[in-house]
Amino acid sequence: MSEKKDFKPFVPANKTLPEFTATSIILGIVLAVVFGGANAYLGLRVGMTVSASIPAAVISMGIIRKILKKDSILENNMVQTIGSAGESVAAGAIFTLPALFLWATEWGTSKPSLLEIAVIAFIGGTLGILFMVPLRKALIVQEHGTLPYPEGQACAEVLMAGEEGGDKASVVFAGLGISAAYKFITDGLLAFPSEVHYEIPAYKGSGVGMDVLPALLGVGYICGPKISSYLFCGGILGWFVLMPLIALFGANIVLFPADVTVAELYAEGGSSAIWSNYIRYIGAGAVACGGVLSLVKSLPLIIKTFKEAMKGFGKGELTDERTNQDLNMKVILIGVVILALALWIVPVIPINFFGALLVVLFGFFFATVSSRMVGLVGSSNNPVSGMTIATLLVSSFVLKATGIIGQAGMTAAITIGGVICIIAAIAGDTSQDLKTGYILGATPKRQQIGEIIGVLASSLAIGGVLYLLDMAWGYGKTQLPAPQATLMKMIVEGVMGGNLPWTLVGIGAFIAIIIEILGIPVLPVAIGLYLPIHLSTPMMVGGIVKMIIEKKKSLSEKERKDVDENGILYSSGLIAGEGMVGIILAFLAVIPAGKEGTVGDVVGGFLPGMIPALADVNVGNIIGLTAFALLTLSLWKFCFRKGKAK
Repeated sequence: MSEKKDFKPFVPANKTLPEFTATSIILGIVLAVVFGGANAYLGLRVGMTVSASIPAAVISMGIIRKILKKDSILENNMVQTIGSAGESVAAGAIFTLPALFLWATEWGTSKPSLLEIAVIAFIGGTLGILFMVPLRKALIVQEHGTLPYPEGQACAEVLMAGEEGGDKASVVFAGLGISAAYKFITDGLLAFPSEVHYEIPAYKGSGVGMDVLPALLGVGYICGPKISSYLFCGGILGWFVLMPLIALFGANIVLFPADVTVAELYAEGGSSAIWSNYIRYIGAGAVACGGVLSLVKSLPLIIKTFKEAMKGFGKGELTDERTNQDLNMKVILIGVVILALALWIVPVIPINFFGALLVVLFGFFFATVSSRMVGLVGSSNNPVSGMTIATLLVSSFVLKATGIIGQAGMTAAITIGGVICIIAAIAGDTSQDLKTGYILGATPKRQQIGEIIGVLASSLAIGGVLYLLDMAWGYGKTQLPAPQATLMKMIVEGVMGGNLPWTLVGIGAFIAIIIEILGIPVLPVAIGLYLPIHLSTPMMVGGIVKMIIEKKKSLSEKERKDVDENGILYSSGLIAGEGMVGIILAFLAVIPAGKEGTVGDVVGGFLPGMIPALADVNVGNIIGLTAFALLTLSLWKFCFRKGKAK
């Protein structure tokens, strides 16, 4: 407690600085939409998102300090508070809602409307904030010396370092620009393939390759060598162990869900055909089991967390101090009631009274758990997918037991899961942002309003992004496999209809159990098994770059920290740049261009048409690998970039 009493924020409570300004609101909204869209694209491609708080803070400093010539740390904090909400809303939405698009295609029914997606995202995001606010004084203030909130503290350090000068923002913008140009050249102009693949005829059933794209390199660096290696091990298990076994023992056998023999399947589609028909179900079983195991392992902490959080729910000394003002408790309670009723009454949301009740009960519980757990283990290790899987299992069984089955039951279950997923994600993000604000001396009430603004902006945008990406490429395809949403879809279908290849799913579940017994983190390996190896390979490259830096003996601790910060900021730019151009290319892919098809077809055919050699597969693969090597070199160079002092 002594640390809490002695704690003095960077900006004292009796000092007032510009904070909730038009500049911070507008810039925050722009970044919420940008990072929300970029993370939606990334999550639909690789099944994971990255935190937007630090890159949003750095971009804010670059614009407010360098361009607008203003100097206010609290304005920058408000920008990152609003901006980071977009990433959390996107994560919750893309992990679940694309299942509705996939079902609409299968059933020949209408897809969810933009209004439906926006309302689901807004209600989930706002409930997550409102559930978390009464816990602020207990979790952020009273336990300041106990709960570290690693991302929140890191963001505060970046903002305080910005006050001392430097040009870290230029590193993010450099990554963003290089990534955007690279992505447009490869996937826009089709100068070389973004996916390099080689079959291995001597080892029948296997293949290897990588998506030579900047976002995956950046994700690998941010995740680090351990997580990247776990993902890569999952890919190796699938592509070099299980797939050759299937090709060897199942050669002349028709294995469900395929309707031809394994030999015919391999002859027609190569190793990728074996992966799509069998391995993704094994991977789904592993991911689902891993999510449940992570939740079960966390149960003691979850129960303890919930009890301790409830003791401090809404409590705290009454004060008029600017740094201790929260949203009014009456406003919070009224808001929760109105939003819960909206889930039940609003026609576009396919949830009945029982569904709305489940959302409130599960939402409040998981928001409370998420708020405290991110303080202990960080947002990256918060088992949101496990919470969502648990919600889907319970809600599917409850809906089925009450006679709500078939299409209506599955749609309701995935919608409930989507709202819960968004609640858990935004509650964790709000906690980290309020920790940053507590260290800096921000006004909590203004931050909480800022979070709601960020949720509103990103909720209005996320539906358009989901529709655009679906129209451009379609979910479940190579360009956008939507791994998490496909997994959630499988779980609901399995409970409601039982039409899954349960043997394959069971194999995956027992693989997850073996991994757990060995003491290895299950989810990263399971996700690596579930995703094509083309995604984990470039992530491994990014992880190796970070590993070399971590082991470089010539660096002092301070130099190592500076180098790593440069790498994280540059990697964040790589991710944002690719995501933004990915959305632009999606626009081009749906805009008609007369007899030529779409604008994307015209643009994409330009370079291969001008230089026929570029259309050759082998030449393209060599160019792709060379370009990725140069991109990796740029990451290394920017890690060791010397910043300019103020």
